[in-house]
Amino acid sequence: MRRRIATTALATTLLSLALSAPALADGFGTGGGAGEGLAGETNDKAVTFFCLGVLLFFVLIVIFGTMIQSSLDKRKNARKAAKMRQRVGW
Repeated sequence: MRRRIATTALATTLLSLALSAPALADGFGTGGGAGEGLAGETNDKAVTFFCLGVLLFFVLIVIFGTMIQSSLDKRKNARKAAKMRQRVGW
């Protein structure tokens, strides 16, 4: 178990470094890019729509997760009820 945790931590660290390589190569902290992102300069409208999109994403994840869990609970309860009906006697 301890080895699995260490392996996961190492893999996560390496993945984070690999994904941050483009930002670090651009001269992080030296003014290279002057705060301009991959999509160019941003304005308030772009930031607002992005944040609303993130909010909508998480709301939909919660709703779909709840629907899936509810259907699985119904199946589980139906299976338990069928098993109880099959019991005969004391």
